[in-house]
Amino acid sequence: MFASKRIISIVGLGYVGLPLAVLFGKKFQTIGFDVNEKRIKELCDGVDRTLEVNPEDLKETTVKFTSNLEDLKNANFHIIAVPTPINEAKQPDLIPLYLASDTVGSVLKKGDIVVYESTVYPGVTEEECLPILEKVSGLKAGVDFKVGYSPERVNPGDKERTLDKITKIVSAQDAESLKIVSETYEQIITAGVHPVSSIKVAEAAKVIENTQRDLNIALMNELAIIFEHIGIDTNEVINAAGTKWNFLKFRPGLVGGHCIGVDPYYLTHKAEKLGYHPQVILAGRRINDGMGKFIAGQAVKQMINAGHSIRGNNVTILGLTFKENCADIRNSKVVDIIAEFKEFGLNVQVHDPYVSVEDAKKYCGVKLVKMEELEPSAAVVVAVAHNSYKSLVPEDFAKMTEKNAVIIDVKNLFSQSGLEELGYRVWRL
Repeated sequence: MFASKRIISIVGLGYVGLPLAVLFGKKFQTIGFDVNEKRIKELCDGVDRTLEVNPEDLKETTVKFTSNLEDLKNANFHIIAVPTPINEAKQPDLIPLYLASDTVGSVLKKGDIVVYESTVYPGVTEEECLPILEKVSGLKAGVDFKVGYSPERVNPGDKERTLDKITKIVSAQDAESLKIVSETYEQIITAGVHPVSSIKVAEAAKVIENTQRDLNIALMNELAIIFEHIGIDTNEVINAAGTKWNFLKFRPGLVGGHCIGVDPYYLTHKAEKLGYHPQVILAGRRINDGMGKFIAGQAVKQMINAGHSIRGNNVTILGLTFKENCADIRNSKVVDIIAEFKEFGLNVQVHDPYVSVEDAKKYCGVKLVKMEELEPSAAVVVAVAHNSYKSLVPEDFAKMTEKNAVIIDVKNLFSQSGLEELGYRVWRL
């Protein structure tokens, strides 16, 4: 029933879809589709604003980048890799997934396979997306076309654990299609594939990966809050506890991004639909969602103790992305710090070498400032561990600060004693 020669389409060319398309393009005829025409033009010009694909690889790729729906008709193995965010009520927003399913359904042919990579709660692929494919195409799933699920495991900004080096979970609705999905991904994933028994198992495996990490970080964040009240250094405590072989060295921090700060809400949404109210997962989410406000509050406290006025004073934030060395600002919790500072009446200036001025303004409502144009501040918050910030020396801070300035070292990048010897007041999470 299914042709042995695969023509791949990737629907959604963001942090997940683009690296996937370029990798598939080395082995298969590949079509990269996105509704964002500006994004397509940039990719055709060899520009990737996500910085996830090496410029040389993008320049040399054979992938056909397009926003023309007609081009998708040539493919017979469709991969959907669109975002699955949450709304303001912290409920799953499946609209991008619905629209992508509608798009693929309109070009679906007998013998095609559709694989979803977007992170979802168990049941979405078969209960939400599959009916759309059937309705739009007029075809029958499992008979005329097959559906699979292979959760993305991209780690934005990581140039060592790249897509091809991470084991790929694969699933499909029957043994025949699972074999094809597995063999197709095996062509590009050197780490190999891990087939599972059902699509729901694959969906669940993905969503708990980030839920587990979210909870571990939440524990460390709560400990950091407790140790702040006690008056001891969290990092020293963690380093001491880490001398035992079975202690897991998770660190406190801001938990944003499109995965860890979002995926747990997909799982809790499904649980609540089934009548079970998750307690541990949601408690962890509340702690992590509140860390931006906590850090800002501690910064203001340190400024007051250092003798600085608050309203109308300057504070500098270094880093806007949700993690180091990447351009991804989705669900960045640095925005929460900025908002809290503004509530105190502080003038906030933000710098980030990875984020475009346009994106910062559009998605975060933030005007970026060049490093050389930063005005002297009463406090500097190093919020993201970009490599360029790790190399900062006291002379660099001197250019950014007023006398007796406060340094808020969220990621524990600098020697506290070294900065304090130079007259800075230092606080670390």
